[in-house]
Amino acid sequence: MPSSEAPAKSGAAHSQTLSRGIRALEILADAPAPMTIAELSAALGVHRSIAYRILRTLEDHALVMRDPSGRVQAGPGLAALARGVSRDLQSAALPELTLLANQLKMTAFIAVWDQHDCVTLVTVEPRHAGATLAQRPGTRHSFSAGAPGIAIQSALSEEQWERLAPGQQYRPESRAAAGLGYAVSHDEVIPGVSSVGAPIRIPGQLPAAIAVVYIHADIGNEEIGQALVRAAASIEAELR
Repeated sequence: MPSSEAPAKSGAAHSQTLSRGIRALEILADAPAPMTIAELSAALGVHRSIAYRILRTLEDHALVMRDPSGRVQAGPGLAALARGVSRDLQSAALPELTLLANQLKMTAFIAVWDQHDCVTLVTVEPRHAGATLAQRPGTRHSFSAGAPGIAIQSALSEEQWERLAPGQQYRPESRAAAGLGYAVSHDEVIPGVSSVGAPIRIPGQLPAAIAVVYIHADIGNEEIGQALVRAAASIEAELR
């Protein structure tokens, strides 16, 4: 009888069931609306009975929940888990993100380093603004694109980067950002979208970035960048 534990391609053992459960959570977190079990099982590439067993386990831990029609969505337990990720950074950053979002009328967020990618940790949208871009927590993109990744790189020397991320390019834009104190990108992650980011240096940890994302701006990148530099300095002071 085949085992539910399958070897990874690298040769190391991994739990197929756990992997499927985590993938189910990723799918539900990215879904624009609650999903049926049939939709989720199709997205997972498994039989409905397997998807149902995975969901029952996740429900027991409040990681997913079902609405009255039986559709499934991410549950409140995920929020509790998310609060534990870089808790000090989130606590220190939230007031600065709120201030930036409302002053600049742009979505402000913190991005952190997750293996090969730059991942959004926490985000704040402006209270009184028209249409603004959403930047959902968990959104990820490669270090080869976007101001947050450039900002994180700029907080490291090229030698440090090579040690920490062998084989990944150290971008010329990161050298420029190290001098300016902030990074700018246009059309790199999403066509028509711009971002500006500044590094946050965290004692004993990898650097993070504070950033904003927008389509149109009433002020220049230098003014936005300096606002981010000030916010980053305030967060760093809180983390000392």
